[in-house]
Amino acid sequence: MVDRFERFSFAISEISRHWNKIAAYEMERYGLKGPCVLYLLAIHHHADGVTAAKLAEECGRDKADVSRALALMEQNGLVSKDSTHPYRARLTLTAEGKQAAEHLQQRAATAVSLGGEGLSDEQRTALYEILERIAANLRTVSENGLPNEKG
Repeated sequence: MVDRFERFSFAISEISRHWNKIAAYEMERYGLKGPCVLYLLAIHHHADGVTAAKLAEECGRDKADVSRALALMEQNGLVSKDSTHPYRARLTLTAEGKQAAEHLQQRAATAVSLGGEGLSDEQRTALYEILERIAANLRTVSENGLPNEKG
């Protein structure tokens, strides 16, 4: 019998693997890699713009990864920045970037809807609340470390 840790780990890993595969496929049309979808949608949520440092913090990624992705998105005409300082510049989406983000939001909604087929609205609501709680708890554990073993 598979224990809780294995079931949890396998399920999260499989969800992540397939989600990343879908993201990579969707980002091909923009000449970008899958992880860029996260940054593109995050910038879209900041109508007044956001800095690369804030983006890295919100997305849980390191600054180098964010910088590389932003350089590609800027090169492809999806993002613009208001200065040359790499981490303090305010990033906004271009008209093409906004259109891409809106398209990607629709595609992500479709993927999530298909992923949740067979679940009731109540089950989906509970699932998201549970996942948010698990994520928050594991964030705390990863920041503070596992408690010492008793005995």
